[in-house]
Amino acid sequence: MQNPSQTEQRIPKNRIVIFGASGDLTKRKLIPALYRLFSRGMLPKDFAIIGVGRTAFTNDAFREHLREALDKEMQAGDPAVGFCACIRYLSADPSKSEELAPLAEDMGSGGTSLFYLATPPALYAPIANSLAELGLNRQDEGLVSRLVVEKPFGEDLASSQLLNEQLHRHFKEEQIFRIDHYLGKETVQNLLVLRFANTIFEPLWNRNMVDYVEITAAESLGVEKRGSFYEKTGAVRDMLQNHLLQVLAMVAMEPPACISADALRGEAVKVMRFFRPLNEQDLDDNLVLGQYLRSRVQGEEVAAYREEMGVAADSRTETYVALKMFIDSWRWEGVPFYLRTGKRLPTRVTEVVLHFRKTRHPSFHEDPPANCLIIRIQPDEGILVSFGLKRPGSGFQVEDVAMDFHYSDLSDKPMPDAYERLLLDALKGDGTLFARSDEVEVCWSFVQPILERLKDPGHSLYGYAAGTWGPQEADQLLATAGHVWRFPCKNLTHAQHCAL
Repeated sequence: MQNPSQTEQRIPKNRIVIFGASGDLTKRKLIPALYRLFSRGMLPKDFAIIGVGRTAFTNDAFREHLREALDKEMQAGDPAVGFCACIRYLSADPSKSEELAPLAEDMGSGGTSLFYLATPPALYAPIANSLAELGLNRQDEGLVSRLVVEKPFGEDLASSQLLNEQLHRHFKEEQIFRIDHYLGKETVQNLLVLRFANTIFEPLWNRNMVDYVEITAAESLGVEKRGSFYEKTGAVRDMLQNHLLQVLAMVAMEPPACISADALRGEAVKVMRFFRPLNEQDLDDNLVLGQYLRSRVQGEEVAAYREEMGVAADSRTETYVALKMFIDSWRWEGVPFYLRTGKRLPTRVTEVVLHFRKTRHPSFHEDPPANCLIIRIQPDEGILVSFGLKRPGSGFQVEDVAMDFHYSDLSDKPMPDAYERLLLDALKGDGTLFARSDEVEVCWSFVQPILERLKDPGHSLYGYAAGTWGPQEADQLLATAGHVWRFPCKNLTHAQHCAL
């Protein structure tokens, strides 16, 4: 790192240090998010962004490396020059504390340091060790240090426990911010307000009124050029263990005593402990694993997963998972929760659907459609309520209609990007939207039986054509109870089963 006394001003009191700064995450997500916060005046005035990586950049070369990402964000009159002047770079091996020594030279006099680990998981513990050796983990008077850790938080229960132990050797739990960008989405946070601030919903949010709940996180893309990474991960580790179970906790938790980090995360852990453990029968009957096959999608030939770069020709890695599970709490006893996620599905969409129990009345010759509450997390973020209404004409034929709200209608209140919200909260020390260590371990404990099943080379793995909604066996998962998946479109208000 160039000597700031000779080339630039001294490093300010508020420092955002990004390890793995030459990587894709920094360029594509972190720097644009920090720039948007800066342009709106939401970052501290006295701050610096310090990138750390093994690539040999100078300060100017690093800024130029980020220029493409910033150009997409900048508009006429934007303060780009001022933002770029706050960016520095240190070429170093982060696992060697002596190479990080320049960081310590200007950080010993106080201030807030946010260390963001945008690196492979194998470097998390070595970086924590290096920071501790330099005294950069201290929480003295006037000195605040925080560690932001990207997922995955381990690859199973044992490795997550080991990672937590390694980080806790040098950083207290309140200093560690495990980032899950799903929790930073405004629509996920709105689940709490929708539930607990509206009397028309809260009395219905239980086993007496809800027939079943489904949570979908679909991706239309395949693994792209990340095949070698995905081979070691799969849909269970990549999506189910963290994103889907975190969203499920927000849907199913009890009301917190107050809106605070400890209260909210405490309720999340509490409901997770009510997840019914998966036994062998559940793994046989309530779990569907799939892998996408070659197909033609919208006139274009799409490769099978086993044909992707970095993927073994006989790979048994799952690109799709559907799970039927239960929460054995007073509120949810007996209500099935259906979770599904997959790659190469018809569209990119994440949503929660509450299917309410049907109302049967002798005056109606046909059963009226069940009411649904659809909470769209992405894209076309919003909320839709479907209900029955009399069809115009004679008789009392019931027709399904809907009322909807779109976040895009709030044009005067821009919805912040998930990384914007999470970075700002980490700088403030607000851990509300970050995973706690016990929360991570409870999630891994729940999915551990699935991971054990995946070790069996003969485990059931169903093929599905790219561009479809997954294996037919996933439909049977619901059909046995008389339930059906919702097949959403990109547009929230389009009818179910629409052509894509």
